[in-house]
Amino acid sequence: MGYGGDTLNTAIHLARAGHDVAYMTALGNDLFSRHLRSAWAAEGLDCSLVMTHPVRHAGLYAIVTDDAGERSFTYWRDTSAARAMFELDAVGAAMAKAERVDLFCFSLISLAILPPQGRDDLLKLAARVRDNGGLVAFDGNFRPQLWETRETAILLRDRAIALADMGLPTFEDEAALSGAENPDAVARHWHQLGCGEVVVKLGPDGCRLPDGTPLPPSARLDPIDTSGAGDAFNGGYLAARAQGASVAEAARSGHDIAAWTVMRRGAVPPLDSTAPYSRCFPDD
Repeated sequence: MGYGGDTLNTAIHLARAGHDVAYMTALGNDLFSRHLRSAWAAEGLDCSLVMTHPVRHAGLYAIVTDDAGERSFTYWRDTSAARAMFELDAVGAAMAKAERVDLFCFSLISLAILPPQGRDDLLKLAARVRDNGGLVAFDGNFRPQLWETRETAILLRDRAIALADMGLPTFEDEAALSGAENPDAVARHWHQLGCGEVVVKLGPDGCRLPDGTPLPPSARLDPIDTSGAGDAFNGGYLAARAQGASVAEAARSGHDIAAWTVMRRGAVPPLDSTAPYSRCFPDD
């Protein structure tokens, strides 16, 4: 057993790289939820925005990996506390704090798990971050099982793109969701909707930088577990950009952390001496 989730994984990677990171969600008041809070705090996350639902619990899912390390999911999260986070009394105070951050990160999964009003509230929060001078990063993580219709997913994705300063789509997801033919088409669509800095993730082939340059990873690997690979890239990329790295330097940091992650079990593997978080800081 472990813990994970796309935005949580990214948050932990950012915290491990030395940034001040808060995570906003909801858990229950059960023993397992309390364990999660403690584990996240031990990773350096500020859990003051983790709200408590009086009767719901954390969502559950199982990950199975094949011989190539590719993962598949089974979900039990329909009644998770996170789905009702915007209905809690504490959400007003949490949003007031969240709207003042320097960088606000969310994903298409964040939108998928919420009811319609919660989706609107999340997008309004992203807009307020930008109004207050902060940056917004959006990952177009598409999981078909979480959406009522493909059309709804496309609509919400596009609304989120229009609010994002930094876009981190995966080509495979974009092709599955809306039929994108190539990474250039993905970047063009995101740019046309107003997202200025778009890095298209290409799995084992690396990524496409905002200027169209392909950036492969330093080596091709035989992964053990690809869970959280894109989230690890996001964490490395955003951590380096926050330190003033160029997009190419940041993407290399993203590749390094993703490579370290996929050669270990779990979405956020335990730290070891080879973890490359120091590479998120550009050379002086």
